[in-house]
Amino acid sequence: MPAFNTVNAIDYLLIALYFVIVIWVGFYAARKNKGTADFFEAGGQVPWFMAGVASWVAGFSAYMFVAAAGYTYRHGAGAVLIFTCGFWAYLAGYFYFAARWRRARIAAPLEFLTKRYSPSTTYFYTVTAIIPQVVGIAQGIYILCIFVSAALGLDRQTFGFAGLELSGLQLTMLVVGAVMILYSVVGGLWAAVLSDSIQGVIILVMSMMIFPISLSHLGQGGGVVAGLRRMVAELPHDYIVPSGQPAEFWFLSAFLISSLLGYNVAWHFAQRYNSVPSERDARRMALLGAVLSLVGPLTWVLPVMGARLIFPDIAALWPNLKAPEEASFVSLAMLLLPHGMVGFVVAAILSATLGQANDAFNWLSAAVTKDVYVPLRKRAGLPPATDLHLMRTAQLTMLVIGVSGVALAFVISKLGGAFDFALKYYSIVGPGFMMPVALGLMYRRTPWWSGIASCTAAFVVVFTLIGLNAFPENAYPRNVYGAVIGSTVVFVISAFFWRPDDPKSASAIQLDRDLQTPVAVGAHPAEAGAMAVYGVIGNLSLIIGVVLLACWFVPATPVAPARVNVVGGAIMIAIGLVLRWVARPRPVADRPAGESGRRGLAP
Repeated sequence: MPAFNTVNAIDYLLIALYFVIVIWVGFYAARKNKGTADFFEAGGQVPWFMAGVASWVAGFSAYMFVAAAGYTYRHGAGAVLIFTCGFWAYLAGYFYFAARWRRARIAAPLEFLTKRYSPSTTYFYTVTAIIPQVVGIAQGIYILCIFVSAALGLDRQTFGFAGLELSGLQLTMLVVGAVMILYSVVGGLWAAVLSDSIQGVIILVMSMMIFPISLSHLGQGGGVVAGLRRMVAELPHDYIVPSGQPAEFWFLSAFLISSLLGYNVAWHFAQRYNSVPSERDARRMALLGAVLSLVGPLTWVLPVMGARLIFPDIAALWPNLKAPEEASFVSLAMLLLPHGMVGFVVAAILSATLGQANDAFNWLSAAVTKDVYVPLRKRAGLPPATDLHLMRTAQLTMLVIGVSGVALAFVISKLGGAFDFALKYYSIVGPGFMMPVALGLMYRRTPWWSGIASCTAAFVVVFTLIGLNAFPENAYPRNVYGAVIGSTVVFVISAFFWRPDDPKSASAIQLDRDLQTPVAVGAHPAEAGAMAVYGVIGNLSLIIGVVLLACWFVPATPVAPARVNVVGGAIMIAIGLVLRWVARPRPVADRPAGESGRRGLAP
């Protein structure tokens, strides 16, 4: 039985520090929210590099370090094919989708549906998307807290809280959910971008540390190269060469299609592309995401593959988990990292899931507020709401969604491994909702009802195939391809009913013009704080770095020496200093052209 470094008081201190940082970020961001444009879009003032890191982090969650780690532990190198699909998806964003979303000129994500199709389509999407989104949030919280409660040693304990007896897992869900709701409700999209950025720093540093440490441990004193040689020599051939499910054409192609949709037409990506000042910035943001999505997964896929040799009988280590291989990454961290750094890893995985949930909160509250609440007020004969009133409505919506997600996390059941459950769930709800958005963005000459018809057709096909139990051995590609084909066929058929003289086609015609017209950079100067946010992230990185340096004095073990904390702290301090240098005040003449003004709309 390996000697794990379970979380102690020092680790709790670092985790608590992270929670304080996240909550502070929410209140700091609230100062920048002067209205709904700031709350939903960050005023179009987010620097492209920060937006790119934030969008990349938005694709992460505890799912990547728990469910995806379990998948890698089982399948080996084939996971590289799966988890680098984001690279190709971001490239599609760079060459096509990023500019199109900026040219759509939307204030809230689902406003695109109103412009492209009709207000009825927006209502349809908003109402039908609420439950799947809440389930997704609940699932993310559940997976995250399985990891956190185990890392904290709370998974087998019970606690009294407000007259109730809660398991360690339930108490963890309450605390994590409360923090997630608080900073999301207070800060809006600025909170999401700022917190995602510090999360990106944490994840990158954590991955940079785990990669060489785990491979050096495998090398038994011979370094990283010796560790790689041992993996090649001792792991099965079909484990180090992509094979099995990840290399199957239908599975891999379906995963790539899902990635192309998820990284380009998911609502939170549309929102991020509209948070930067210009089209050029949006494309830069996508290109940065592509680079990170290619390099990032390699830093944790290889260590998890090595975990097959370090923990050959992982089920004996985690007998209380239905899928013990999903604890492979946390096992590496708890074995090879000293106290202080262990808390750092827990904070990193916490941060990733919090960021993903915040994105879901933000776009859904924006949709409910701008695309449902405002029209309902108008229909009821009420006077137009003030901008402050709409922002408070959005915050209330976030609160309700967040509380619902935490409540559902208490009752959601785990169906097999988390990765398998996530694949099945998102293959049912994802492509059906996203295909009409992608099709409508690429081709605009279909009638107002084509979005609803296309979405409905996707779900009819998928649920029919499920009901018939067709191709049960290929359930994931069956669902993805069923939704894609069903949606596309109906969309193409609907094009024959297009009438440009129909008054309901006017908004689609205008959208077509908009998508062909680049967005001009406005003449007004950018807000002074637009680049200063780099300094905020730099200061937070410095704080975490200093705390890690102080952990040099924490008792350690030969397997997990204290110098690991020093190296991690030094990297964080270096990043912090660089970010502060980027944020330094500069004369106007020295600023890049992209900073010269707020975005404007071309006539």
